[in-house]
Amino acid sequence: MSVIALFGAGGKMGMRLGANLQKAKANVRYVEVSEAGKERLKSGLGVDAVDPRSALAGADTVILAVPDTLIGKVATEIINDLKPGTMIIILDAAAPHAGHLPKRGDITYFVTHPCHPPIFNDETDPKAKRDFFGGIAAKQHIVCALMQGPEADYAKGEAIAKIIWAPVMRSHRVTVEQMAILEPGLSETLCASLLDVMREALDEVERRGVPREAARDFLLGHMNVLGSVIFGETQGVFSDACNKAITFGKPVLMKDDWKRIFEPEEIMDSIRRIT
Repeated sequence: MSVIALFGAGGKMGMRLGANLQKAKANVRYVEVSEAGKERLKSGLGVDAVDPRSALAGADTVILAVPDTLIGKVATEIINDLKPGTMIIILDAAAPHAGHLPKRGDITYFVTHPCHPPIFNDETDPKAKRDFFGGIAAKQHIVCALMQGPEADYAKGEAIAKIIWAPVMRSHRVTVEQMAILEPGLSETLCASLLDVMREALDEVERRGVPREAARDFLLGHMNVLGSVIFGETQGVFSDACNKAITFGKPVLMKDDWKRIFEPEEIMDSIRRIT
C-alpha cells in the first residue's frame, strides 16, 4: 500500500476520504491547516494532523482534497518536496484542465471524480438509500484519468480511487478533457441548471394555488417514471399527449444553440469561472 499524504484532510471531502482510507487500513498522513479541521480529524477519525513537509517525506501518493481554487497553489507549494515518481491525485478536472498544475515531468498526475449513487439503484439499506453523495454506504460509479505519468500508474491510481469513493461499481477511464465535459458541462451547466429550473417551476405551481406537497410529490414521481423511459431503464413509450407536450415544450424552454455549452471554449470559460 502506498504512503499517502492527504491534504485538506479535515474538510468535508477530506473526512470522507480519510474514513474510507482508514477502513482500507491505508498508510495515511493527514494534513490540515485549520484549527477546526484539526479538531474534526481528532474527534471524527481519531488522528492528529501533521505538517506538510513531514507528511511528504517518503510519501509516494498525494491526494489534494482542497477546493478547486487552491489546487494550483497547494500543488505549486509542495512540488519541489516530492520524490520522482510521486503520484498526485486530484479530485476534479477543473484545475488540471485549466492548466493550474505545476510542470514537472517525473511525477504522475491522476484525476478522479465520483459519478455519485445513481437514481435507479438496488439499495435496500436505509443508510445507503440516504447516501446521496456516495462514499459512505451507497454504491456508485467513478471516472478516472491518467493525465501524466507512466501507463502502469493508471492501475495504481484507479485502485486508490476505488478505496476513497467506496463502494464502487463501475470505474470508467476517460481523459481529463472528457471529464471536464462531464463536469462542469453535463452535470452542472446542464443538469444542475435544468433541475434548478424545475424547482423554480415547483415554486410557480405553488404560487398558482396548487398545494406544494402535492406538486412536489407529482413532480418527483413523474421524474422517476419519465426518466426510466427516457434513459432506457425500462421499456415503454410516452403517450401521444406527452410527446406533443415535449415537441411544444423543448423549443419554448431551450435555445436552438444550447449544445454549445459542450464546445471546448465554453467548457474552458466555465472552468475559469470555477477556478
